[in-house]
Amino acid sequence: MAYHLGDTFPNFTSTASNLDGVFDFYKYVENSWSILFSHPNDFTPVCTTEMAEFGKLYDQFLSLNCKLIGFSCNSKESHEKWIDDIKYYGNLDEWKIPIICDESRELAHKLKIMDEKEKDIKGLPLTCRCVFFISPDKKVKASILYPATTGRNIQEILRVLKSLQLTSNCEVATPANWNNGDECCVLPTVKESDFPKLFTKEVKKISLPSKKDYLRFVNINK
Repeated sequence: MAYHLGDTFPNFTSTASNLDGVFDFYKYVENSWSILFSHPNDFTPVCTTEMAEFGKLYDQFLSLNCKLIGFSCNSKESHEKWIDDIKYYGNLDEWKIPIICDESRELAHKLKIMDEKEKDIKGLPLTCRCVFFISPDKKVKASILYPATTGRNIQEILRVLKSLQLTSNCEVATPANWNNGDECCVLPTVKESDFPKLFTKEVKKISLPSKKDYLRFVNINK
């Protein structure tokens, strides 16, 4: 992908599903977190299952001050017809996520998210399954890239968002298989003398064969 961690994600304007006028990315996300995710093509099986899951979890993302934005190289008309299928499959009463229309593929090429091996019926390349996690200051905090043949785990995307938000405010990192509420790892750069002012709960140090005290856990839930 064209953007690395810490890069500023650029503003862009486009048309989008269920929206009259121009979609302006910065104006839409304002000062919230945002997740921009692309799918290869409308009216395809894996994409439909993914979008249905995003729709089901929409309120959870919103509760974390995060706005979702879909993206593909289809037309607005295509998106809006496909949304009826997504709502039916996902048993959704309504659809609240804008889906960007990039028929020219200009933005997709700019973001370098095209999959040259996957083509539509016209032989044009399709977008891969990418996810950009963007902080309120418009910095790329994480990105994920999947091929068209592998559907994304939307719960994992939600988990990553929670980790990014937590670690942006605390001197911790989230360990393997972490879920919200689990213990976190204290950053190696944190001195033991700083524990009292950083953490309200006891820090547990794991005794290791190396005798190094780098594996330290703390529960930071209030």
